[in-house]
Amino acid sequence: MITQTQVDEMKRRLKIFHTFEDDHIKSLVEQSYEDIKYRCQDFVVGANVRGTELVYERTRYAYNDALEYFYENFLPQITSFALENMKEVDYEERL
Repeated sequence: MITQTQVDEMKRRLKIFHTFEDDHIKSLVEQSYEDIKYRCQDFVVGANVRGTELVYERTRYAYNDALEYFYENFLPQITSFALENMKEVDYEERL
């Protein structure tokens, strides 16, 4: 769940001091979280530093209409976080 805290942090990073874009920024942060979560499995924004940083960076690229460059520039970090964040599966338990 994206809160005003995450919106405020994103505004701080983008150097935005007004409030009329808050809904747009919140939407971008939510979309970024869903995308990173889809690629790297579930995590808590704010609690997981690496995942949160990827969400903020993807949001920055989306805000600046440069999203097509995000994956190319952050592929190592996305891959690393996805591997770190993988859930362990006990295949013997499934049998």
